[in-house]
Amino acid sequence: MTKRSNSTLIQIVHPICCGLDVHKDKISACLITLNNAGGEHHEIREFSTFTHDLQEMKKWLLDNNCPIIAMESTGVYWHPVYNTIEDKIEVVLVNARHIKNVPGRKTDICDSKWLAGLLRHGLVRGSFIPPGNVREWRELSRLRKTYTESLADYKRRVHKLFITANIKIDSIVSDLFGLTGTNLINLLCNNSELSLEKVQECTKGGLKKKTQELHKSLNGYFKDHHRFQLVEMMEIINIFKKMIEQVNTRLESLTREHKDLLERLDEIPGVDKKSAQSIIGEVGVTLNEFKTMSAFVSWAGLCPGNNESAGKRKSGRNAVRNHPFKTILVQVAWAAIKKKGSYYKAKYYKLKSRRGARKAIVAIAHRIAKAIYSIIKNADTYKDLGEEYLSKPNKQRVLKNLAKKADELGMKLVPCGN
Repeated sequence: MTKRSNSTLIQIVHPICCGLDVHKDKISACLITLNNAGGEHHEIREFSTFTHDLQEMKKWLLDNNCPIIAMESTGVYWHPVYNTIEDKIEVVLVNARHIKNVPGRKTDICDSKWLAGLLRHGLVRGSFIPPGNVREWRELSRLRKTYTESLADYKRRVHKLFITANIKIDSIVSDLFGLTGTNLINLLCNNSELSLEKVQECTKGGLKKKTQELHKSLNGYFKDHHRFQLVEMMEIINIFKKMIEQVNTRLESLTREHKDLLERLDEIPGVDKKSAQSIIGEVGVTLNEFKTMSAFVSWAGLCPGNNESAGKRKSGRNAVRNHPFKTILVQVAWAAIKKKGSYYKAKYYKLKSRRGARKAIVAIAHRIAKAIYSIIKNADTYKDLGEEYLSKPNKQRVLKNLAKKADELGMKLVPCGN
């Protein structure tokens, strides 16, 4: 038996490549090139993370005709490296969990060599990195989310403060931070006289009829100690409100040219203008990196995981746990199932009875992700199937069962005329 000339099981995909182990203050680089004999040659260097040193590393890679590099997605430390070399060199951003090295003898240099070796043989898979403008939208939408959560946290602190001081405004008004509630809070902050006339000036709309109750709700154990805390909290709340407005204005100006796409996403139940901006901030406006709908949904962590061994199916829990895009879609799904007459509401309650609420809501998020893919990738428009869509297949089955029961009882099922 003759031996084939090329018996290599793992072929070389990138003869010249580089692996980077990126940290806050230092980068370890392993460059693999070809020597004069056509063999593998390793060159290892270490660079600082100052911009000048990153430019020097870029020049070193270009001088050696390196077309591609691989680096771990370590926190946010990879951002400066990517911003420096993305215009000239292809970057493969690798999930650290996918390239875990063998235990023992671990150093930064060993990690860079391991990365370079995996990249050379095409054994690493790059993470999704959107274009620069989309990354700006992503950072702003995530910043808005952080501000919104902090704002809600301080509002809860005001509620707690009022409970300790026995101020019962929130027992009368539906929204403590509505116009009437805010006016009464300012009245407490200013140490003004809590007379019935003052309270009446603060009330708006239908709450004018409840002036007496609102006046009673302000009589508690509110002292200067509580006032000091309330003033500080309200200042922070107003600051967060102002910052959220500024982020909204900035996002609106940056995404203005994609107004048509935002409006088509807004047609999906549960999706509003802000969530539409967050969606395109996470995935972009083309989805060219995702060849199929299944790949897109899998990337978002909204489909069961594959875990089979010895012919047995084990836990189908997805490995993608804390995905920002998944969080957005689950929040959208909770809003979507509240729309009357929608397909998502009917599907949710049908799944909930068999699988439980948590699995049912992820299934709805899965379907919303598929709709988003079609709208962005294929420029489709959303069309709700309606609540009756799921009941149509069951109608024929029910009629067949009724006819069978009627035959067993010696009767005939006759349709009722109009």
